[in-house]
Amino acid sequence: MDDPRAQLDRERQKTIDRLASLTEDFDKVVAASRDSNADDEHDPEGSTIAFERSQLGALAEQARKALAEIDAALARVAAGTYTTCERCGRPISAERLQARPMVRTCIDCASGG
Repeated sequence: MDDPRAQLDRERQKTIDRLASLTEDFDKVVAASRDSNADDEHDPEGSTIAFERSQLGALAEQARKALAEIDAALARVAAGTYTTCERCGRPISAERLQARPMVRTCIDCASGG
């Protein structure tokens, strides 16, 4: 298995970059709506500015939650509990952690077992 800290650090940087890009896009949509006096709610061209703002806001919130999960996983690495299921205390398989580095539970607990 790849070094979990290195894998999580890479994932964290990708998430920070994605969040910065989404924030920039959100700011552009807000600025465009300020500069326009168009009635975006009745625009026959397609999605509204309000919809775009809402969508970008939801994606940014999702990225913030992912960042919190990554930080929690990094804390588990530092504490030495990264490979231990938070529910049952058994080991989380290396394959599961490789596929989903932020997981907190083993496959049995995740599937309701």
